[in-house]
Amino acid sequence: MLENNIDLQGRTVLVTGAAGFIGSSLVRRLLTEMKDIKVIGMDSITDYYDVNIKYGRLKDTDALKADWTFVRASIADKSAVEEVFTKYRPSVVVNLAAQAGVRYSITNPDAYIESNIIGFYNILEACRHHGTDHLVYASSSSVYGSNGKIPYSTDDKVDNPVSLYAATKKSNELMAHAYSKLYDIPSTGLRFFTVYGPAGRPDMAYFGFTDKLVRGEKIKIFNYGNCRRDFTYIDDIVEGVVRVMKHAPERRKGEDGLPLPPYKVYNIGNSHPENLLDFVDILRQELIRSGVLAEDYDFEAHTELVPMQPGDVPVTYADTTPLEEDFGFRPSTPLREGLRRFAEWYREFYIKS
Repeated sequence: MLENNIDLQGRTVLVTGAAGFIGSSLVRRLLTEMKDIKVIGMDSITDYYDVNIKYGRLKDTDALKADWTFVRASIADKSAVEEVFTKYRPSVVVNLAAQAGVRYSITNPDAYIESNIIGFYNILEACRHHGTDHLVYASSSSVYGSNGKIPYSTDDKVDNPVSLYAATKKSNELMAHAYSKLYDIPSTGLRFFTVYGPAGRPDMAYFGFTDKLVRGEKIKIFNYGNCRRDFTYIDDIVEGVVRVMKHAPERRKGEDGLPLPPYKVYNIGNSHPENLLDFVDILRQELIRSGVLAEDYDFEAHTELVPMQPGDVPVTYADTTPLEEDFGFRPSTPLREGLRRFAEWYREFYIKS
């Protein structure tokens, strides 16, 4: 296991995408568990999905009454990024701001170039000029694209993206590597695998299925149900991020005596891909159990098996061995437990409100 070389206590940490699913969960974890930490949150709060969920997350963070400052701005706005770095001088940066979604990238490519390419470049430039000790940033399992080898390893080549979203995330890894090499910026990329849980993203399958079933609409199960996904519960993702934040890649020399870039990439996934039909059945059971759906709900009448959608892949499966070896952690929350927590949250947020 690696030894921590960054003590988060007493630090100023910038989290971009702080009103997002992962970002808000990380911010609350840091403010709750770390002493004397100051967290700066940055988010543009786009209307890609229900902004009420985003404001609800921010309200939960505000309720902690901790050393927390929120800045509403886009990382694509270079002057806004520079202002945040100049004013608050964060020593650790976690970049979770991005335009997410595979299918949305097919119809709205501009949003991905603006946020995921220009925005990430602005973050890298700010880290370069302000002496950041560690940059942690979100990549995605989507970078594996049409890779036929499973489980997916960070040693695999990822040169075959099947969506613009995946291409932008791979670009982030390449850009971070270049800046680590040129400017000695310690950076760690995290390839997240299908993150889910309470207060998650409504564009994700489990959330979208629930919305449609509640409205009595049909849900479409792609590739006729012959897909497998490595669903990773939000708390496991946050635990992995916090552990990684505490160890910046170390500066060292290669066999030729030349310096190697302080750069690493890890998978964070459950390492247990679930069949999509099994996933839908567990979701159905938990929605009934929590009272979101009635016990006699005619589920079969509201499901339709359809072909694969453009940009999708049949399986995602994370090899998390390096994460286990370096940080002693492996995501392990069972799918049923995670979907149960989501169903209970959904009932409280939508049904009872």
